Amino acid sequence: MYFINEIPFTFDELPHHALFIPDVVDAANEERSFEPEDLYKASSYLIAEECHPMLFELELENPELLPVD
Repeated sequence: MYFINEIPFTFDELPHHALFIPDVVDAANEERSFEPEDLYKASSYLIAEECHPMLFELELENPELLPVD
């Protein structure tokens, strides 16, 4: 899950085989779960504020913390 100031806006799906790795399942079970409605509401809020990174270009405070793609 990816967040902006604790507001979720998108996620990466795990590969199917990861669902059978006990450490991955345990780590996921310890985290907060989200329903599609949660993501919809959060994304709608970010869009209204023009802060959704998939739709608007944003300045980053710490770009060095992003993964290199």
